[in-house]
Amino acid sequence: MNNTYYENLDKNFINALNFYETNYSHEQLIDMLKNGNIVQKQISALKLESINSTEDAQVLLSNLTGQDGKIREAVSLRLSEFMADGNYIKYFEPAKNTQIFLDAVIDINGNICRNVINALSYLKTDEEFCTIFCEKLSDLTLELLDVVEKFDFQDGKYKVNKEAFKLYWCLETIFVFWDKINFQLLKEIIKRGSDIGEYTIREKCAKILTHDFTDKDLIRIKEKLKNDSNYYVRRF
Repeated sequence: MNNTYYENLDKNFINALNFYETNYSHEQLIDMLKNGNIVQKQISALKLESINSTEDAQVLLSNLTGQDGKIREAVSLRLSEFMADGNYIKYFEPAKNTQIFLDAVIDINGNICRNVINALSYLKTDEEFCTIFCEKLSDLTLELLDVVEKFDFQDGKYKVNKEAFKLYWCLETIFVFWDKINFQLLKEIIKRGSDIGEYTIREKCAKILTHDFTDKDLIRIKEKLKNDSNYYVRRF
């Protein structure tokens, strides 16, 4: 690499540091979340101290998907923190933004998935949100199962591995919302997932089954997974 590359790297670092150390008003941070570059949006999300309106919340959510990974991760972290403070939840209009949340829980970046799932865990008392979100979540999970069930996990096809990754995070989300999902669909998802060749999928099914189920079929599947060949599956 030539000297110009390193000079630009140093310049970008200094600019980012100066931006981080500068105090901006709430309105300026929101404006940069709307119109800024990658560094400006990332740092604006991290520096944002409050959500004051539905417009503020929508600006933040607009950066949760379809943006550079640095922006998405910063926004997901702040979303989790804002949701933990019950005073801000109303501004995010959860029932209207279910698709954004669903897209975010299957992000290619696992840190973003974790942050968003944690954020959504604060919405379990929102019946309208849970009804809409869990229906979408169930449908997506079944669609992914249709794909992943046909996959030979030995051939390493990236496209299908990507689908398995999405399925993994759907199941992790179901672990949180298990009691809000149609029970028959939940049974189907667990039954099919428990037979997938990829152990991480079976692991998530075993984790869901740590909840208190009295259904005989689910108890049988739980016992089967307790004797799985993979340690991470049977540990549950």
